[in-house]
Amino acid sequence: MLEALKKEDLDEIVAIDAICFPAPWSKEQYLYELEENDYAFIYVLKEEGKIIGFIDYWVTFDIAQLAKIAVLPQYRGKHLAHLLMDQMIEDVERMHCETLSLEVRVSNIAAQRLYESYDFINVNTRKGYYHDNGEDAYVLVKALKGSCL
Repeated sequence: MLEALKKEDLDEIVAIDAICFPAPWSKEQYLYELEENDYAFIYVLKEEGKIIGFIDYWVTFDIAQLAKIAVLPQYRGKHLAHLLMDQMIEDVERMHCETLSLEVRVSNIAAQRLYESYDFINVNTRKGYYHDNGEDAYVLVKALKGSCL
């Protein structure tokens, strides 16, 4: 079940972030996303009342940016990330966004495959993008309905 993030979900989100990412965000960063960032949209994916994944994306004018997507390791391989991606794409198209972009670690092949399945294209490489280890990031962009990218 997909639903909007609630304040009481923050501890679970922070825990999932710490499991899934080498440079996790703090609870304060997610609280900012939830309560102060008017451009942020966060959905959680629940199974039997437990959060097993989430997606955080931003919409500014006609541009959408995927900030984070995560599914707990024991739930991967079940196309659950697709549920999160589908929700985001449906939302940003409804908001008339023209493009959707993201950064992904060059070593994260599984994520790259997910994004390729949604027709994202690699448009750039950001050298030393990730502060935890200096790894490069690919910049991926997807054209949305009405876009001429």
